[in-house]
Amino acid sequence: MQPSEDLGAQRPALAGEADRLLEFARGAFAPGGFGWLDDDGNLVERDLELWITCRMTHVAALGHLLGRPGFDVLVDHGVTSLRTTFRDEVNGGWYATVDGVTGVATGTAKEAYGHAFVILAASSAVAAGRPDATELLAEALAVHDLRFWDDAEGLAREAFDQTFSVAEDYRGVNANMHTVEAYLAAADVTGDRRWLDRAVRIVTRVIDWARENDWRIPEHFDAAWTMRPDYNRDQPAHPFRPYGATPGHALEWSRLVLAAQDALVALGDAVPTWIEPAALGLAERAVADGWAVDGADGWVYTTDWNGKPVVRQRMHWVLAEALGAAVALYRATGDERWVRRFDAWWEYAERYLIDREHGSWHHELDPSNRPAVAGPDSTPTWVGKPDVYHALQAVLLPSLPLSPSFATALRIKDGRA
Repeated sequence: MQPSEDLGAQRPALAGEADRLLEFARGAFAPGGFGWLDDDGNLVERDLELWITCRMTHVAALGHLLGRPGFDVLVDHGVTSLRTTFRDEVNGGWYATVDGVTGVATGTAKEAYGHAFVILAASSAVAAGRPDATELLAEALAVHDLRFWDDAEGLAREAFDQTFSVAEDYRGVNANMHTVEAYLAAADVTGDRRWLDRAVRIVTRVIDWARENDWRIPEHFDAAWTMRPDYNRDQPAHPFRPYGATPGHALEWSRLVLAAQDALVALGDAVPTWIEPAALGLAERAVADGWAVDGADGWVYTTDWNGKPVVRQRMHWVLAEALGAAVALYRATGDERWVRRFDAWWEYAERYLIDREHGSWHHELDPSNRPAVAGPDSTPTWVGKPDVYHALQAVLLPSLPLSPSFATALRIKDGRA
């Protein structure tokens, strides 16, 4: 089903929201990269983080490809920051955090999560035709190939020390999810089939685990890829490694599984018969466990392994990924339920998440759908509005194909291919 055929009634509102999000993103410019934004869109005084600089470089590339003025400068700033401030010239790879003013690394770990986003940012900059992006992407792929890719397992390793000498005794599905996203984008701009094949290998492993677990994805493993179901039970609201199952990740995987399918179809390859049922299984389990299950609309953040809510806060990124999954599943199945769900979830976003006074989306709501605030009995997972990556992709996807990935699809749509 072509993008022009689905969700057309929502298109004007979505396009306007993309412009609002891009305008908010301009404020993230900081010496050395892109910084963390507060609720009003002002820079927070804190170290620069690799994942934010990468995401915002990707966002800037999308803004440039959409024809919005000034985003070419922002893409180039991001590429330069990744080639200088964050780059470890001695050991290779990219630091997790740096002092943007001094350029001194403050977090020297080398993390698969952040390195996946370096690949995504570079791929999007290549699609946007920006200077030095090709060199950045080549280096990012080489580092990932050498340090993070485990060919025997068909998965990415998690993290290392600064010198890549000591590996963390942990393996995670979240980093692998973003590795799939990054590899799909890299395959689009390089034409190298290796990255698509690796993305499919990762997807296959994760789907096998999910299928055996009633479509709740195990997120945490040890170095031998043995499941750790109780991992972070004492930190259930961890922003990247929460305890239990994460419905938002199931939704994100559902979309990525179908994106991989479309990439295979575009090459004329046979598509594994399990892909569409798996995408449906993940999404339906997420809906059953996560949407409006505690007396109010909204997606809970996490559940236990029986589907009982654990962290009931509503994260904006989960809603964004629900929108993306609905688009993907409607195109794959033609089932009008996904249009109705998309409409309901978009209405929720407009009612509770979109901040029309200060910009962007509230990143976290409490279980009563009020913006989460710190207090004696509550510590929000997310403070401020760090980036617009999830929300922007959610509002762009209804007018783009699942494959190729966002930046390449915009380049083709603009007639630059």
